[in-house]
Amino acid sequence: MQDARLQAFGSKVRALRKERGLSQEELASQAGLDRSYMGHIERGEKNITLLKIHQISNALGVSPSELLSEQ
Repeated sequence: MQDARLQAFGSKVRALRKERGLSQEELASQAGLDRSYMGHIERGEKNITLLKIHQISNALGVSPSELLSEQ
């Protein structure tokens, strides 16, 4: 069973990625991650580390707190 918080985080990453016109591969590359790993994150299948959150937030140009907010 997937955790709702992981799904919400993944959905936020996906929405921000699409707003910026990036593919999963482009975002993954900019964040220093593998594309398949990014797919797992967006689907809420990975409980990622704080370091990965920072990598993704930097690649998206947002703060980590924006990715973690529930709004």
